[in-house]
Amino acid sequence: MDEFGRALGLAVAMILRADADLVAIVGLSLRVSLTAAALGFVLGAPLGALLAATRFPGRGALLVLVNALLGLPPVVVGLVLYLLVSRSGPLGSLGLLFTPGAMVIAQGALALPIVAALSHRTGEALWAEYGDALRVDGVGTGRAILILLAMAPAPLVTAFLAAFGRAIAEVGAILMVGGNIRGYTRTMTTSIALETSRGDLALALGLGLVLVSLTLLVSAAAFGLNRVAALPRA
Repeated sequence: MDEFGRALGLAVAMILRADADLVAIVGLSLRVSLTAAALGFVLGAPLGALLAATRFPGRGALLVLVNALLGLPPVVVGLVLYLLVSRSGPLGSLGLLFTPGAMVIAQGALALPIVAALSHRTGEALWAEYGDALRVDGVGTGRAILILLAMAPAPLVTAFLAAFGRAIAEVGAILMVGGNIRGYTRTMTTSIALETSRGDLALALGLGLVLVSLTLLVSAAAFGLNRVAALPRA
């Protein structure tokens, strides 16, 4: 217990004095995860709206796949991406392995189904209410997708926050394709795992406190947006 107390005190001190290693790791984590969440959002939100506004052969199977991917094991994503970008893989010439770019792709692949599923859920309710009117007006598929997305700003922000929360807490996939290289691909989650194994509990706890704080902020923001969206419109 004394050891934990000392480690916690050192961790808090590192945060308060903005320890250089801690700040660098947190900064890289935020850059990678925000980029991955944006990538998942840009691809997933239109996909969700498309599934809500259209009917086509294979749509049901695609919906099942999107929802099934919500539980996709991160290590599977890491393995597939590793095989693709490794030196002998089909994308090996791009030199992505053990780079932040590969980590962004891995996290983005995990974020995309979250955004698509949440966007579809929101878009489906809107389409049930306004779809007939849009069809009568002769609105095409592309414009219908844009209209659905424009009608749901709060749910879409919530979807982005959920994607970011998923990305920043990820460890397995980015460890496989990022390599946990100090000063280059070492994020909060991979650093916590490494420093704990090394016995450096102060840095691990410091990063853990920052990660938990970010997770709570994201959850609070998503909850607040949902509360606002649920308020009756005047």
